[in-house]
Amino acid sequence: MFVTVEGIDGAGKTTAVEAMHEEFDGATFTREPTASWLGDAVERSVSDDDSEPLTDLFLFTADHADHLNRVVRPCLEDDELVICDRYVDSRYAYQGATLSDRFEDAVAWVRDVHEPWTVYPDLTLLLDVPVETALERTNRGDKYERAGFLRDVTANYRRLADEEERFVVVDASRDADAVAKTCTETVRSSM
Repeated sequence: MFVTVEGIDGAGKTTAVEAMHEEFDGATFTREPTASWLGDAVERSVSDDDSEPLTDLFLFTADHADHLNRVVRPCLEDDELVICDRYVDSRYAYQGATLSDRFEDAVAWVRDVHEPWTVYPDLTLLLDVPVETALERTNRGDKYERAGFLRDVTANYRRLADEEERFVVVDASRDADAVAKTCTETVRSSM
């Protein structure tokens, strides 16, 4: 089974995934961007306020392709439980927002880039939190952590959740333990 955890920065994704480590011993836990040299290139691009949005997208996409080949597909072929902190929906939501001035439907365009070769999750937990709460929780201050931008990203995530049955929206404005418990219970009930 393939589970992804999504949401804007500050929603509590990483905290929820870390809590699931104790509950799903033997699962493969992973994330995007990865810890590879490609993931490092993504992080460097994201931290550059002047990087070209298409460059960000294609660096993320290259990291995603490598991640699929090295981790996700082999684990799924071995019938392992895979839990991923961020995945392709992050690109749809975030790069859909950064490219919205270039494409009539940037979310659909980014999705079309990935469609021929990506593996879609069985379950996506969307940690939904008000933008103001998310900003209070984070302090990186990179180009993706601005209120107006995060509102656009949130709208993209909600659109995806409305379009795809694999999404379960989790109220992430609650305390971290309650969010982690909901995530764990949702994964267990889906297995």
